[in-house]
Amino acid sequence: MYKVFIRNWWQYDRNGNIVPDSSARKYTLDYVSSEEQARKLCAEYNTTHKPGKLSRKAEYTSNY
Repeated sequence: MYKVFIRNWWQYDRNGNIVPDSSARKYTLDYVSSEEQARKLCAEYNTTHKPGKLSRKAEYTSNY
């Protein structure tokens, strides 16, 4: 099983600078049974949603 989720790679600090977001909240999109399905779902999300300044993108993991 693979967990497909979205999160922001960056965040604004107190001074308004963009810095890596190591504690970003992950929002689950779906659970799929193969890595191929996970890659396809990520690709679909990432091509239909603009990442914006904080680089919000879909990812997947098998270790959840």
